[in-house]
Amino acid sequence: MKKVLITGAAGFLGSHLCDRFIEEGFYVIGMDNLITGSIKNIEHLFKLKHFEFYHHDVSRFVHIPGDLHYILHFASPASPIDYLQMPIQTMKVGSLGTHNLLGLAKAKNARILVASTSEVYGDPEVHPQPEEYWGHVNPIGPRGVYDEAKRFQEALTMAYHNFHGLETRIVRIFNTYGPRMRVNDGRALPAFLSQAIRKEALTVFGDGSQTRSFCYVEDLVEGVYRLLMSDYHLPVNIGNPDEITIKEFAEEIIGLVEDEKLEIIYKELPKDDPKKRRPDTTKAKEILGWEAKVSRREGLKRTYEYFKQVLNEST
Repeated sequence: MKKVLITGAAGFLGSHLCDRFIEEGFYVIGMDNLITGSIKNIEHLFKLKHFEFYHHDVSRFVHIPGDLHYILHFASPASPIDYLQMPIQTMKVGSLGTHNLLGLAKAKNARILVASTSEVYGDPEVHPQPEEYWGHVNPIGPRGVYDEAKRFQEALTMAYHNFHGLETRIVRIFNTYGPRMRVNDGRALPAFLSQAIRKEALTVFGDGSQTRSFCYVEDLVEGVYRLLMSDYHLPVNIGNPDEITIKEFAEEIIGLVEDEKLEIIYKELPKDDPKKRRPDTTKAKEILGWEAKVSRREGLKRTYEYFKQVLNEST
């Protein structure tokens, strides 16, 4: 049985990856320090004999006994609300954590996939964003702790690939959503859904003309799995290229909850907030045979039901 270590396992994406690799017949080791993850996301796996969990911070030395075939490094605060409150931890998990896991992969002769982000492109001057674009990032701005942690992570991963011949994969993840997102995540989709369910005004930053592209988690996990199993070592964008303005998206959420009385209020746009965001997914299509399949309409319906359940349980 192949063994895989998934860091950030109790988080939104990590927990879905644990599910997928269990389904694929792997022995899954989940690791998380739980600063943003939740045991609730993976507690259904604890009864399985092919799953174990380590409560551990990967920024410290990482040891896994026995054989290890694959590592997926998904540990990191990922929302601005988190990495602005935890800037040092964010940079440590992208640097020290990545270094520790690359060292573990080298020691175990394991293949490692690191989770990078569309944030490496910053506030892009090229649209849509292809993997060859080097980005437009403010290294000392408020978002720099996350952007530069991920850019360093990519550079270190490539150094291990080139110098040690390590089998590495890099996925650049664009906005992803679905069940198990935190209600208080702070990003547009969970904020809009939770506000709409509570019958509060939806908060749009700026004039709402900035764009995002939302990928359903099921599609994202499929792309990550295909990339890990491929023989391609350079970065690959995984995201849904269906682009929408934030204002239009807020209106879409209001339509979803069928409450025309809901209002949209506008607040100042945060510093260095990207004006446009859409992946060029040509490489994913050509190399992995992957493209997003779940429509935003269908994905939002599933996510809405999850958010309703969570918010009802909390009241």
